[in-house]
Amino acid sequence: MIDERIQTIQSTIEAAPNIPPTKKAELLELVAGLKSELSDLAQTHEEKAASITRFADASAHEAARADKDPQLAENALDGLRLSIQGLEDSHPVIVGTVSRFATALSNMGL
Repeated sequence: MIDERIQTIQSTIEAAPNIPPTKKAELLELVAGLKSELSDLAQTHEEKAASITRFADASAHEAARADKDPQLAENALDGLRLSIQGLEDSHPVIVGTVSRFATALSNMGL
């Protein structure tokens, strides 16, 4: 399930006409890091990994929309940030990767 959703995130970013190529490359690199880290996290915290993946998917979807809804975008990013709470000590790499992904999307005006 996580791998399928990661593939969906990658496809969404790749197909988004409104995301500049340099931003796409940055986001896709972060998603690749997420894929690896989420696979590891799912071994011990399956629900947390699934939650992070769902909110990352929602955030990518909102970034790719041509007609952005600021409230939906804010909700997706807030959910993504909240999904990593409590993992700072045990999984600092995924927390950093998710934070960078959220920041990159936020810097795009999401």
